[in-house]
Amino acid sequence: MTSLAARIRDRRLDAAPTRAQSVAFGASGFPTQLMAQTFSAFVVYFYVAHLAVPAEWVAAAMIAHGILNALLNPLVGAVSDRVRTPWGRRIPWVGFGIVPLVVAFALIWMPPSLSAGGLIVWFLAVVAVYDIAFVVVVLNISALFPEIFRTTAERARGNVPRQVFAIAGMILGTAGAPLLYDSIGWPGMAIALGFVCLVMFTWSFAGGMLERRGETASEAPMRWTAQLRHTFANRAFVPYVLGSLFVQTAIAVILAAIPFYVRYSLHAAEGEGSILLGVIFVVAIPAILLWSKVVQLTSPRAALLWAVGVFGVAVLGYLIPASVLGAALVGVAVGVGVGGLLQLLEVVLAQIIDDDAARTGHRREGMYFGVNGFIVRGSVVLQAVVAAWVLNASGFDAALGDAQPDAVDGGIRIMLAVVPMAFTALAWVCFFLYPIRVRDLIAAP
Repeated sequence: MTSLAARIRDRRLDAAPTRAQSVAFGASGFPTQLMAQTFSAFVVYFYVAHLAVPAEWVAAAMIAHGILNALLNPLVGAVSDRVRTPWGRRIPWVGFGIVPLVVAFALIWMPPSLSAGGLIVWFLAVVAVYDIAFVVVVLNISALFPEIFRTTAERARGNVPRQVFAIAGMILGTAGAPLLYDSIGWPGMAIALGFVCLVMFTWSFAGGMLERRGETASEAPMRWTAQLRHTFANRAFVPYVLGSLFVQTAIAVILAAIPFYVRYSLHAAEGEGSILLGVIFVVAIPAILLWSKVVQLTSPRAALLWAVGVFGVAVLGYLIPASVLGAALVGVAVGVGVGGLLQLLEVVLAQIIDDDAARTGHRREGMYFGVNGFIVRGSVVLQAVVAAWVLNASGFDAALGDAQPDAVDGGIRIMLAVVPMAFTALAWVCFFLYPIRVRDLIAAP
């Protein structure tokens, strides 16, 4: 009887993936975003408000988490590119990483009874394991995308289920998690979400994660210094990664500004912010299908320029509304642009990897996704700087409650509309300088 290891070793992709394989691969977007959004939205609240850990301790731990996560991306990417095993370059990392990832995610929300000092040590240890496992699993899944889907048409179609699953994971992570911890407690939430993530990852791994036969068998691993040199010397990657940083910053600023916008500009209940966010992500789902057609009719560069343009113009609409309904209508247009960005950024990066392989003779998906992940983490820093600067300049004072100076409304609208538009304009210039203007660099296998 053939062993499981042998079956995994012999399972290779020789042609375009089937629809079932594409959907199964895309299912990985659901647990990835479910964990990421739940962690980012609620971990500080859980440790500070429920476990009474001092806020400054948690803030310091989160900074350590951000630094570790950023540094791990290029390191794991480079190692993944260099390692050769009978089961492939990416599959072993994903296969061995799924269970530790899910367990570490659950343990974050299930600390033992400890003092505040003990809890912060628990947090640092468990989150370190979570960070390592998350980067190992998710980066290698991302690195499989350009290998499984080879042409622009394949990538446009193949990325649709992945992004739809990702949006569903975002919604469950931000809206479903509170319902769960309110009804079954934090440990119950951790077990429930962990189980869902394990099931989705297992389906995706078994049904959709494949490497191509002989793809890198004859390659000698590239030296570390050469990997970095070729990556940053790539005249397509540099404008792409800067444009990606500006786009991610624009989105991060919008997400940070919406709660302030709802309360201090629209004078609505804080919970109404979920409506504005929900509209954006719900509209993004059919918009992904639209942009999939656009990129197949034009080119990755042209489609991305149009998507960035739509997004940048749409966010300016937030300057006008005086009600949640009006802002939600603006969110419809913003969601169309967001759908394009979700659909196209990885399609363009896959094209850069094809171009690099043609120039260097090496498939280096891991390094490119790793360096991209490292750089776009800067969006968190830029978002924090922008938010602090705008709020302080407008005279915002939390102690005043809802009785803020009139300038605060204008400052918040600038933060939500003008600042993201400015970052989007910078991104558009970067993508305009992107030099690859053809649709496909390699033929379908």
